[in-house]
Formats: sequence, structure tokens, C-alpha cells
Amino acid sequence: MKGPLTAGLTRAGIGTQGSLKDFVSLAARHGFGAVDSNGGEVEAWVSLDGLAAVQNHLKASGVRLGCFSLPLDWSHGEAEFRAGLATVARHAEVAASVGCGRFMTWAMPSTPEPAARYTAVTTRRLRLAARLLAGFGLKLGIEYIGPHHLRRREPNPFLWDLPGALEWLDAIGEPNAGVVLDSFHWHTSEGTLDEIRALDPARIVHVHLNDAAPGPVSALLDNDRLFPGEGCLPLADFLIAVAGTGYRGIVAQEVLTPQPPTESPEELAQRAEKNFRRLFAAAGIGA
Repeated sequence: MKGPLTAGLTRAGIGTQGSLKDFVSLAARHGFGAVDSNGGEVEAWVSLDGLAAVQNHLKASGVRLGCFSLPLDWSHGEAEFRAGLATVARHAEVAASVGCGRFMTWAMPSTPEPAARYTAVTTRRLRLAARLLAGFGLKLGIEYIGPHHLRRREPNPFLWDLPGALEWLDAIGEPNAGVVLDSFHWHTSEGTLDEIRALDPARIVHVHLNDAAPGPVSALLDNDRLFPGEGCLPLADFLIAVAGTGYRGIVAQEVLTPQPPTESPEELAQRAEKNFRRLFAAAGIGA
């Protein structure tokens, strides 16, 4: 499913797929053009089969590696942060070697730390992480987290919506740093389509697609999401707004659930494929 946007999968909501090679093959069988992964998985695959074989399998499958998880503890102690930078550099090197151009992390909407100190420290750390990735030609995406229950989990509020995330990115100040736009977090933060339409596409690093049950936004839980197209969100309008910015990247399904799915990965991927095709068609952006 390719066009202005490329449909992708994360492992969240697709059951236990086994190896990354198996996951890529599953995605290819169901028309997805990308999968999200992490540097450790790719290192293991390269160690087993060799870099050329990995590159050839991705090319033959027509599936690219969409986004890596940032392997960095940037929100706690300085020692843990510093220790993780070597892993970031190693994963960045392997990402570049297999054509993955972006990493992502997320920021919780509340913190036990005094908010001003937390903001100063994490801004400096993520600026450094972004600069490290830039050395490999890679982008860093930061996902804001919208659900109300997570805003209340810690005593000090941080940020939980798109305007706040963009202000923080301005403070980080690195051109390769941008936002991960997630439809569930956009909904739970009570975001608007106009906020998306106003985005510079260069500020969108990655997009997650998922759905939510009807009801009060304040009652929605982070780990209780629905497959795209099976809930109440205006996802066709969301996709139109994203594509309308000029963003030409990946939209990856990410479905967090209270219990693991009981369907097989094949059944879940088929379900995802059907929903994506319907949503892409409704948005008029091809499939």
C-alpha cells in the first residue's frame, strides 16, 4: 500500500511474529511497505545472515525498515544517559546500512521531577542525541503522549499535545528532530485537524495509526486501543490532513491492548491490510 503515504506495521497488535526477517515477510504478504524495528533486531539478523543478505531480502520483499526505537534512557540519571550514547551510535550505524532513516522516542506527560529542571535536562540530552544521529544522516522523532491518566500519574505536568511538542522541538533546536504523530495521542490530547494541516512536513518524522472506542476522551487508557478503522476516530480525515502537509513517509499501525491478541499474526496482518486499504481509499490517497 503505497502512494503519498506508505502503510507500515509495528509489532504492537500483530502477535508474536518471530524474527525480524519473518516480520518483513509477513508485511510483504499483506501489502505493507515498511515495518518498525530496533537496532538490536537488525544486528542479530545481520550477524546471522550477513549484511548483503539482509539488504537483498528487504529489496526483494519491497519492505523497508521504517523507524528504530531510540535505545537511550534520557529521562533519568546522567550516568545512564551517557552510557547509552554508545549504543545509539552503534544502532545508528546499522540503521544507515539497511536504509532506515529515523529513530523515535516518547515523552511521558508528567514527571516526578520539578518541571523546569526536567525540561532543561531533557532538552539538552535530546539535543545531543539528535546531533549524534545527524552525523549518520538520520532523524529523531519525539512522540507526545496524550491520555489523561498518564498526565495525572506523576505530580508535575510536562507536555501532552502537539503544540507543546512543537514548542519543545523549537527549544531542542536541531533540524533533524521532529514529531511522531500518533492518531490515538492526537485524539486523547483533543487535537484538531487544523493543527495537523498547519505542520511543516519536515517536522513530521513518523506517523502511528490506531483507533479508539467512543466515549469520554478523559477515560481512554493508553493500552486500550483499537485497530485502525474499528473505532470512532476520523482516520480518513486524519490521513488527508497528514498527506496534505506534504509528508511523504510511513504511517505505521500501532495497537496497544490490555491482553495479547488471540488471532494468529497472519490473521491480524490480514485484518490490518483490509482496514488500511479501506481507510486509504476513503482518504483518496491510493492503496
